[in-house]
Amino acid sequence: MRNFPPERIICLTEETVETLYLLGEQNRIVGVTGYAVRPPVVRKEKERVAAFTSAKINKILGLNPDLVLAFSDLQADIAAELIKSGVAVMTYNQRDIAGILAMIRHLGATVGVGDKAEEIASSYEERLNDLQIKKKYSSRPRVYFEEWDSPMITGIRWVSEMIELAGGHDVFFELSGKEAAIERIVTSQQVIKASPDIIVASWCGKKVRPETFYEREGWSAVPAVKKNYIHEIKSSLILQPGPAALTDGLDKLVQIFDSYESGKYRLTY
Repeated sequence: MRNFPPERIICLTEETVETLYLLGEQNRIVGVTGYAVRPPVVRKEKERVAAFTSAKINKILGLNPDLVLAFSDLQADIAAELIKSGVAVMTYNQRDIAGILAMIRHLGATVGVGDKAEEIASSYEERLNDLQIKKKYSSRPRVYFEEWDSPMITGIRWVSEMIELAGGHDVFFELSGKEAAIERIVTSQQVIKASPDIIVASWCGKKVRPETFYEREGWSAVPAVKKNYIHEIKSSLILQPGPAALTDGLDKLVQIFDSYESGKYRLTY
């Protein structure tokens, strides 16, 4: 790294983009992932240099970054190529709520605003603790979260933890700790047996087709399908392991579970 704190940062995933904006350090960003949409102004202000598993390496190098922020083994090939070119790369690997909070604190310290990052992270922790105390339903709805449709992949750990905090019960909680998506593949029979009251779908950026759930063999017996308790939450809100998930994503889950509890459900897709 040529400068510390880094003056020219490229973010290859959405959550570090949003975090830097929340920290008031967006002027350090010189390039972002094409999926960055939070805050909305980022689409006009910042150069787009990557998708998720692919990147315009020459374009990144041309922006002369002090630091590139990446995520997990999914971006390992991009990170390796940049490192070979002499670029400093920081790769985060947050897979749960604790990891998200740690990322916020670490990134804040990296750009010299650790106190501000601590303030943001602590406010999230306080809200999560309050929610855990307050969210007591007459019975916890059984929830199946679908991260992908073919093959069917259930939710990663931070999503599962948020379901529990919001007052639900993730029917595949035991699988959520598996980091690789392939380890979270479930079968129709497993879902039918799990008998979820609510289905929440977020297909990694692909629009959810609600008719899919009605077309699956045997799913007519699933309570969520039988009673039309099917919801979509945008991937940018819940599958981004950063501020969006802990705020708007969590709020969406709370709204869904409150609606289920009150019995005033309206099909939303």
